[in-house]
Amino acid sequence: MEERKPKILLAEDDSNLGMLLKNYLELNEFQVELARDGILALAAFRREKFDLCLIDIMMPNMDGFTLAEEIRDVDPDIPLFFISAKNMKEDIIKGYKLGADDYITKPFDSEVLLMKIRAILKRNQELNNKESEPVEFDIGSFHFNARLRTLERGEQSHTLSPKENELLKMLCEHMNDLLPREIALKKIWGSDTYFNGRSMDVYIAKLRKYLREDPNVEIVNIHGNGFRLVVRTPKNVS
Repeated sequence: MEERKPKILLAEDDSNLGMLLKNYLELNEFQVELARDGILALAAFRREKFDLCLIDIMMPNMDGFTLAEEIRDVDPDIPLFFISAKNMKEDIIKGYKLGADDYITKPFDSEVLLMKIRAILKRNQELNNKESEPVEFDIGSFHFNARLRTLERGEQSHTLSPKENELLKMLCEHMNDLLPREIALKKIWGSDTYFNGRSMDVYIAKLRKYLREDPNVEIVNIHGNGFRLVVRTPKNVS
């Protein structure tokens, strides 16, 4: 299946610059909708789904600042870049106050703009992927909420430190399977050095202390490889 190209709304009243920028972005694997004034741009934004907006400030019928306010009312999170010949400090500050992710003054380097667009879309994609990850887990008789950093069992509740929380989350994502030691070290500590390994062992010991309240839950050390969060099915008592 062909990968969907990110779609950009380009609001620019200069026909030459608008077409040059549209063609350049399309050559670099983007879809671009070009609108030549603010009213047409707003109509396009309300009609279609976009991944990012590039907005010129000085446009007929509706200026870029007003257009940005209207767009933010519809979608407060969409990445938004201003492109403008106006380089007064007051205009730049106003742009950022309206929630701009960047304010680019004309003339500008198209390649730099392209890199900025790719960087912010990559960042948003990573955030979306992270938000789609599960954050709540049942571990035997425990309930673990990674967003709140809480580990609960009945009326008992532990608030985990950030490293305890991230380590338990990774163990849950690999529940009853191996969590490789070097993967956990690189993700949480940044590198798999000896000293970081000793630090992780301390955190594993802390998690074992919390989890020992349920005899069916255990963090097993797989020698030389990593750890396994084992959750056994309780035996029926006849």
